[in-house]
Amino acid sequence: MAERYLKGRPRYHSFVIGKIRESLRLREILAYSLDVGCGTGFSTVALKEISDKVIGLDVSAEMVALAKRKKGIDLLVGSAEELPFDESRFDLITIAQAVHWIDKRSFFAEAGRVLKPDCWIVAYDNYFLGKTADDPDFSVWYRNEFLKIFPSPPRAERSFPAKSEDPKAFVLVREEWHENEIELSARETVDFLLTITNVINAVENGVGKIEEVEDWLLENINPFFKDDGRNSFAFMAPVWYLRQNRWKL
Repeated sequence: MAERYLKGRPRYHSFVIGKIRESLRLREILAYSLDVGCGTGFSTVALKEISDKVIGLDVSAEMVALAKRKKGIDLLVGSAEELPFDESRFDLITIAQAVHWIDKRSFFAEAGRVLKPDCWIVAYDNYFLGKTADDPDFSVWYRNEFLKIFPSPPRAERSFPAKSEDPKAFVLVREEWHENEIELSARETVDFLLTITNVINAVENGVGKIEEVEDWLLENINPFFKDDGRNSFAFMAPVWYLRQNRWKL
């Protein structure tokens, strides 16, 4: 799965990091940032665009082992609920496409400990909307065929509290939604779909072997690509800005 993730996940993270830079009005490079749930490191590399040093942390040793090493980036295996860092170390914490996998109460307590005062947690995602710019038939196939075989499994709630009586609690200060397009070939589209939770969950529950799912996807997706071309797929990137209750943007 880690290898499929490295191969198939679209690189959208720099787009979101640019939005974070604008929203937080960052005029200078941050000194030290933490990327929680870094996976194979795409989000960590993007975070380096606004931070001099970055640590990427993920609970999966297999994911971390495949992440690309770059100057100024350290990659560690560890848990979001038990961050292995000293107090008041980081200027920013990001968590990309992983907030639904963690215990938020434990994570926020740890984040409050390792963040410097008056600093931010920024969580973000990039939802596949199941449509292309030029072919409405793809949306019909995605809705009526793909999602019937590979329905979305239950996930932890992504909402965040906007108020709290606890001054140390992290609350949602701002929420943004950024539509974006990612251009993919038929092969890249299949590689991406093989990484999403719908497919992974279905395979784990016996819908078929991953190789069988791959063959089915290639057969069904190829007709939407002419002459081995590429399609622009619509995504929606939510960005959640969280800060301890005593601070405001």
